[in-house]
Order: sequence, then C-alpha cells, then structure tokens
Amino acid sequence: MGARICGCVLLLAVVFNELYASRPTVNQELSTLFNELWRLDVNRMKPGIDYTISVQGKAGFVSPGSHVAQDHASLPLFSQVNETKLQAITTYSRFMKLLDNYERSTGVSEQVTAEEVTENNLFLDAVLQTGVMKRAHKYLISKGQSSSDLRQFKSQLYLIWFHLYHRERNGGVDSCGFEHVFVGETKAGREVVGFHNWIQFYLQEKNRHLDYKGYKARDHDLPDQDDHVLNLQFSWHGLVKPVGGAFIGPSPEFEMAIFTVIFLMNTERSTAVVVNVDQCQMELVVVRHGRSLGTAYPKLLSSNSRHLRQQRE
Repeated sequence: MGARICGCVLLLAVVFNELYASRPTVNQELSTLFNELWRLDVNRMKPGIDYTISVQGKAGFVSPGSHVAQDHASLPLFSQVNETKLQAITTYSRFMKLLDNYERSTGVSEQVTAEEVTENNLFLDAVLQTGVMKRAHKYLISKGQSSSDLRQFKSQLYLIWFHLYHRERNGGVDSCGFEHVFVGETKAGREVVGFHNWIQFYLQEKNRHLDYKGYKARDHDLPDQDDHVLNLQFSWHGLVKPVGGAFIGPSPEFEMAIFTVIFLMNTERSTAVVVNVDQCQMELVVVRHGRSLGTAYPKLLSSNSRHLRQQRE
C-alpha cells in the first residue's frame, strides 16, 4: 500500500511539474509598464470603430521558402480602416511617409536621401511628444539605460531604428530595424522577412500587393475581430510568410516604445519576454544587430483573458 501511495504522489508531482513548466514565466514588471503604455496610447485605433477585420480560416503549414500556400481566407483581413483618422494623427501620417523609403530586397544597398532623413527625424519628433514614449523614456532613465536629455534619447532611438547595416554579408548597407519590422523585406527572392506592422499590412492589402491566407493559432485559442495581436500567414509580392506576428490597432509609438524598452533592458543577441497586456498574453521577441535592432515582433500566446482562466483551473 505504501509503495502504491508513493507511486501516486510521484505521478501527481510529475503531472504538476509538467503543467507548471508549460505555463510561461510572465515578466511582471514589464507587464505593468506595458499596460500603462497601453492605457496612455490615446492614438490606438479601436476595433469595430476605426477598423474592422475578418480573421476567417486557420492557415495550414507552409515550409520556409515555399511560394505556395493554400488560401483559407477568401476576403481581405481588413474590411475597413478609417484612413481620414490615420492621416489626421501626426505620428501615423509621418509614419506612413516612411513606408516607401526602402528597397524591398535585402542585398540591395539603401540610398537614403536628405528628404528621407528629414522624414525620419520628423517622425521621431512626433513620437517623442506622445505620452507613450515619454513614459517609456522615464522608465529607461530610471534604469540607467537612457539619458534624460531629449536630444540624446532621440539619437539613441535613431541608432536603434534607423541606422543602416548589412543584413546580407555580400551586399551593401541594405537594412535597418524600422524597415525590417514596420515595412518588411524579401530575401533572395524566396521569402518574406520581417513585416510585423498592421498599417503596412492594410495598405499593401488595399493595393493588392498582399494576400491574407488565414490566422495561425492553437485549436483551443481561436482569434476574433477584437484581438490586438494576431499570428498571420500571407503572401507579399508572390512570396509567402508562413507565420508572422503583428499588433492590430496600436499606434507606431506604442510598438516602438515597448520594443525599445526590451532592446535596451537586455544585452543578449535574442531576447523573448512573456507579458500580459490588456486581455492578451504574448511573447515579445527582440533580436539585436549590434547596437541596432535586427527584428522585433509579438507572438500571441492567448487572448480574451484565456490565460487568466487557465491559471484558475
């Protein structure tokens, strides 16, 4: 009898440990900060009011480099977006002016004009005036990661997001963090890399350069039209992105703020932190390229507060 009880206790311990291990460790400090930034993001677009999406079907498996993906979404992801409101908000209007400043293919040197440098600076000036970035800056100052001098902080942001570097070894300076994350790139004519921004997604979809193929999620965690983070599959200029994470609705300053904080608070080449923001649990991934950003994107783990219900079970 004693051996049987010990065996049951051991089995329960193993099951408990597996369940505990399967639940990600949440960074509470950054969750608190990012929820504060979420509340401060007065420029965030609201689902069903400022935009409407249709998530449709679940996308299938596509191997990296494949040009073929079965379409599980007969309609575009975005049914409508209030472009008048986008143009009326300074950070959005200046953000959209940057989207045509880059060569799509890696390996092709970027030729940056004086006008484009001015556009970059005007965008950062607008971002620095927002409550979101002001709060992120205050946090970074408290951690000794940024100067309180606004000009120095702007230079720091420029280095992280707009400094050009080699993504292809044999090419010229062909990429930067902003291009990779917010605009998207193609690599060797075979695959889409980066491209994690909802505004660029909408505009490219509207211009018929992009075809949404469906969402990616676990069977028990289906997305809906109110989710602010989605894992997506799509084709862009004929090349397929098997899965890419993107925020839906937040402002450019919100995305830039959270990824800047993670970038500066860590020194590893690749960092992944799990946070609870609003009703979503997500993994935020940031990869360095020296002193600049290589890539950054969200990966939805659960939405509609499902992670909170799981903790109570």
